[in-house]
Amino acid sequence: MSRDTQALIAMGVIGIVAGFLASLLVGGGGLVQYLLSGVVGAFVGGYVLKAAGISLGIKNELASQIATATIGAIIVVLLARLIA
Repeated sequence: MSRDTQALIAMGVIGIVAGFLASLLVGGGGLVQYLLSGVVGAFVGGYVLKAAGISLGIKNELASQIATATIGAIIVVLLARLIA
């Protein structure tokens, strides 16, 4: 398995976990919705936290990525609800 394939699988798994965690906080459901909100949330969360100069201070890289993606997924879901 190539590194690109592994990276895509890891991003998908992180996205699903982050989307699921976000759905626990703000509602919603479905595997596809978890994946979409989590993957988009990873980019949004990374951008927002970096722009605000916020460091989560989590030493574990995987946990930090999941937390960042979850924060972003919450933002994405709430913005989608405001627009809809």
